[in-house]
Amino acid sequence: MNLSNDFQVRRYDFNSNLLNEFQNLHYAKDLWPIVYILSDGKRKEAYVGETTDTYARMNTHLKSSSKNKLTAVHLITSEKFNKSAALDIESNLIKYIQGDGQYSVTNGNMGLAHHNYYQKNEVYWDIFKSVWNRLRAEGISKHSLEDINNSDLFKYSPYKSLTNEQRSGLLTILHNLLANNYRNFVVKGGAGTGKTILAIFIFKLLNSTNEDFYFKEFEDDETEFISLIKELKIKYPNPKMALVVPMSSFRNTLKKVFRNIKGLNSKMVIGPSELVKEKYDIVIVDESHRLRRRVNLTNFASFDTVCRKLNLDKNTCSELDWVLLQSKKPILFYDENQSIKPSDVRGEDFDRLLSNKQTKVEYLKSQFRVKGGNGYVKYIDNLLNCKLNSSTQIFNSKEYEFVLFDSISDLVKEIKLRNKENMLSRLVAGFSWPWVSSKGKDKFDIRIDNVELKWNSVTVDWVNSENSVNEVGCIHTTQGYDLNYTGVIFGNEITYDKAKNEIVILKENYFDMNGKRSISEPLELKNFIINIYKTLMLRGIKGTYVYACDKNLREYLAKHIGLFKVEHQVVYLQKDKVVPYENSVPVYDLKAAAGSFSELQNVSDSNWVEIPSRYKSSKDLFACTVIGESMNKIIPNGSICLFRKYTGGSRNGKIVLVERTGIQDPDSGSGYTVKEYHSTKKTESDQWRHNSITLKPLSYNSEYNDIEINEDELSSLKVIGIFECVL
Repeated sequence: MNLSNDFQVRRYDFNSNLLNEFQNLHYAKDLWPIVYILSDGKRKEAYVGETTDTYARMNTHLKSSSKNKLTAVHLITSEKFNKSAALDIESNLIKYIQGDGQYSVTNGNMGLAHHNYYQKNEVYWDIFKSVWNRLRAEGISKHSLEDINNSDLFKYSPYKSLTNEQRSGLLTILHNLLANNYRNFVVKGGAGTGKTILAIFIFKLLNSTNEDFYFKEFEDDETEFISLIKELKIKYPNPKMALVVPMSSFRNTLKKVFRNIKGLNSKMVIGPSELVKEKYDIVIVDESHRLRRRVNLTNFASFDTVCRKLNLDKNTCSELDWVLLQSKKPILFYDENQSIKPSDVRGEDFDRLLSNKQTKVEYLKSQFRVKGGNGYVKYIDNLLNCKLNSSTQIFNSKEYEFVLFDSISDLVKEIKLRNKENMLSRLVAGFSWPWVSSKGKDKFDIRIDNVELKWNSVTVDWVNSENSVNEVGCIHTTQGYDLNYTGVIFGNEITYDKAKNEIVILKENYFDMNGKRSISEPLELKNFIINIYKTLMLRGIKGTYVYACDKNLREYLAKHIGLFKVEHQVVYLQKDKVVPYENSVPVYDLKAAAGSFSELQNVSDSNWVEIPSRYKSSKDLFACTVIGESMNKIIPNGSICLFRKYTGGSRNGKIVLVERTGIQDPDSGSGYTVKEYHSTKKTESDQWRHNSITLKPLSYNSEYNDIEINEDELSSLKVIGIFECVL
């Protein structure tokens, strides 16, 4: 659907002549809802807003000392805009421009619309996607929406609406920062309950001015929020704050996030040992369950030095004591079920803090990461603690894919396919194999059946590293991160006792030496390892795939997890069984060539096939037959493949269905091919256009060549769909 005529994007110089240029713009004269972006290419700053009084709003901004430094304004207008749509597009632009990273957004972080309105998803989301692509052409944005959705900068951005539960928690925290009767604040919440987002939100809130905040977002709590924030600004006019992140990899990721948020900087994100340098008004600790004590450390000297400088006993204190000593108001985000090794602060130490009269406790319970929701989280807990019985219904959700594999090669293959389809799909495992590849890149660490795999080659930001899809991550490289799909390998250190109906740990097969040294009680090690697997199984947003090396454990899991089935058979539905785009998609009567372009042909609807269970029904999905051997690394000759209609965004590196007109008579048909898409661009006058497009084969047969489309041939080329999977 071409939506380019449904909106306009106009650029103006942002100066004193601006209002004169609006004389012929009826959207300004007639008080029509519009969305606008103020920006400056040199300062790399942008401000997004919406208004029904364009003249008055621009006049106000021109008088603002912070905004009149910006040099350009883009007005986004449409006959279809109403107030709700304008607010929605404004909030999406704030979120995605911030996530894009090209510009630093100067908006406050509150006031992002999250309400529903007529045709929000049916019409206005498509308009927004088209607007975004136009802004990419204008140079305001750079990345596709899909890329941004998978980026850490977007996931941890404070420019998002808070849920009712998060707002309640925020209110309690703000009250606590002002109160004298509470010194400590602990937020308890499981994996995926939004602890990190709330921590960053608080930072942004206390390090921004109020002028851009839209407090109506807080509905009935609006007056209370305004009053609290005014009091906080008086009490903490320039708060000295730090976000303490115990895990170095995740800490580096959040440093990058802070670097791209207006009002924040990477120096605000620190490791626990940096607390020794100064005292703080407010210290927020994310993943506080990973604060350490003096047990099984790789660097005892550093720990001892901090203890000496703080006049603490190194043998009895922990990093938790450092936080409490160096902060007037510590806020700790805590989940006892994510403590994974003996060096972590003991649960008893947190229990003492929680029972302290000066400690206030708040709870986050709603699940925001995994689409399986709280039901999936509870099911995983019961599964790993053997609390399920034969009458318990196997977890099943249309929103979440949870399956067990009996073949490691199938697991590896499916995770790589999910990565092609969704990105951010990774293999992870328990520490059941030594890390021998760290001493030789030609060595493999993990051998299961005939499959050889390597542990993560990097320890910092492994999830986003170039070769991570071909490697296996561990708890230390994935805790705190989101994935789309997670392939969890249960190693040889964990088995199942059928007679006792319990998980059993085989200590000799566990190779995280710092994770087991000093442990004398088997139950303590078991609790750590159960927490590791539970944490790994809560990484995947869209699905979790499971493989168990141990036969007894695999048989136990098979009773409670649906088995993976290779969907080789295409299921055609009879006409009376077809519910279009709900249980089926059309198979278009065209044969796309996995070679060069196919012969001339017309497209018409044919049969309907069943949608694979892992896909949510959508009118954007369709299927067609792909013939030829040029894509046989991914698509066997004669396969019926599922595609998603292309509606915009980056195509680079993706497998696409392409139509090329003009091969014969364009009035009677076109040629089609399926290839991996690559393009080169050139920029002129701050705008880019395609220079050439290369359609690459992915074949075991080296005789297939790239198809090169030069600049003068580009008009004959059209991307019809993005490859999803072989049916």
